Parts: sequence; structure tokens; C-alpha cells
Amino acid sequence: MQTTQKSIVAVLLGSESDLDRVQGAFQVLSELGIPFEKRILSAHRTSDDTIAFAETAAQRGLKVLIAAAGKAAHLGGVLASRTLLPVIGIPLSTSLSGLDALFSTVQMPTGYPVASVAIDGAANAALLAAQILALQDPQLSEKLAKRRLAMAEQVRSADARINKSFP
Repeated sequence: MQTTQKSIVAVLLGSESDLDRVQGAFQVLSELGIPFEKRILSAHRTSDDTIAFAETAAQRGLKVLIAAAGKAAHLGGVLASRTLLPVIGIPLSTSLSGLDALFSTVQMPTGYPVASVAIDGAANAALLAAQILALQDPQLSEKLAKRRLAMAEQVRSADARINKSFP
């Protein structure tokens, strides 16, 4: 979602081939009305660009960075090393069922945290970003609360259906 509103979340992908795996993040951010930008930046192939992005992110009004990467998954760590903004890592299942990316994302040295969601957990990354932003945005907090209520209602409806179908 490229909006006329100033982006407050950035979703960064290590490679264009990761695009399909992060659609859930784009969908959730769009549904919640959170303006975001998306970029392809590589911790290894475009390290200078990645560092420059991280170092200027806060000045440009960004509040949360989401980094999606597979294999060595260094993107989140590089970003975290160059900004004080919260960084959320999405380990991607590009090899070794995503375990390599998960370990790379969660094993950050003290002082450079990267929050991590499940392997291929793009929607949850966006929801975590929204929860961080909602600390200062009561309207967003209300949207998140309504989303949770709707999810609970879906479970209750499914429970009612299954009990009608199988006495």
C-alpha cells in the first residue's frame, strides 16, 4: 500500500523472491489503515543502502521496521545495529524449512534486539507492529480490539456449527 499519508512502518524484504511470503503483512497493515512502505534491501548485496535506510528511518517518520529474510536472515540484525526503532524479523522458509532464518533472527547479541515472529509469520509481524503503534494511538488500539473480538466470534460460530452438524 503506497499512500499519500507518510509511512510509519517499513516492510523490508531481502529479495524480490520473498514477496509472496510477506503478503500477509501488507494485507494486515492495509486493513488497519497503517501507512507503510515496502523496500527490497539486502544485508549483503546492498549493505550500504540498507545501512543508509536504517540510519535515516526515524528522521523520515518511520516508527517500526519489519524485516523479512530467509537463509542467513541478517537483514533484521543489520537494521537493528543502525537504528533505535523497533525491528521485527520475519524468518522465511527459503531453505532448511526456515530454521536457519529463525535462528539467525532470534540469536541477536545483547543490545541489538530483533523481535521475531513465526517462520513465514508476516501477518503477525504486522499485528505486532500495530500493537507497538497502538500504545500511542487509541483509535488503532480500538481497531485491534475489534479484530480480536471478531476472531473470537468466528470461533464461537464454528463451535455452534460443529455442534449442530454432529449431535
